[in-house]
Amino acid sequence: MIYKRSIPNTFTLLNLFFGFLSIMNSAEHDFKNAAILILIGMMLDSMDGRIARMLNAESELGKELDSLADIVTFGVAPAMMSYYSYFKDFGIIGMAIAGLFPLFGAYRLARFNINAMKSTLHYFTGVPITAAGGLLTLFTLFHGSLPSVILPIAFIVLCLLMVSKIKIPSLKEVPLPKYGTIITIFLGYAIYIVFKHEHHKFPYFIYVAIPLYIAFIGYQFVKEKDRRKQKEQ
Repeated sequence: MIYKRSIPNTFTLLNLFFGFLSIMNSAEHDFKNAAILILIGMMLDSMDGRIARMLNAESELGKELDSLADIVTFGVAPAMMSYYSYFKDFGIIGMAIAGLFPLFGAYRLARFNINAMKSTLHYFTGVPITAAGGLLTLFTLFHGSLPSVILPIAFIVLCLLMVSKIKIPSLKEVPLPKYGTIITIFLGYAIYIVFKHEHHKFPYFIYVAIPLYIAFIGYQFVKEKDRRKQKEQ
């Protein structure tokens, strides 16, 4: 049983590790690779819970690890991207503003965790940090092609949406797509557009990560379809 639990936990820890690597790349002003590492973190995040359920290996440890990984990969890492690419120019004020995103994200995760028993299949309260972090990454990646006011506005709006009490449809009753998958697809396409003329700089391990992720999504879709057929019989 311990061995089975270690499999989804490994995916969660890899998610956290890729978030850390993204922060390192942002510090070196390599924002394209920083975005790709967040993209891979999103793939891993959408897989760990499903794998735990497949193996019947869900645990409290896994849930806590998942929250810790999420705050790094989808809270701190996107905030660091936005800080080094934009807010750094505003000195200590920019540092304080950039720090708001992981703070709001941490609050959102903590609120979700304590209300987990009261959660519903139909909606989330507030935007999930995975979706918010993915969207912030997209806005940061393209901020040079957008009006300069767009990134700070998106930053503030996403912070507020995470801690808001707006009801967001959860799509839990639908096998695919989920918010993480939707944002992953958009982020992946955006990264392709950014890198399409710079293949010599493209990190080739993404060619392994994306096919594996697509295969996993396909497997989940087929499995869910079979499960529903069995219920109807």
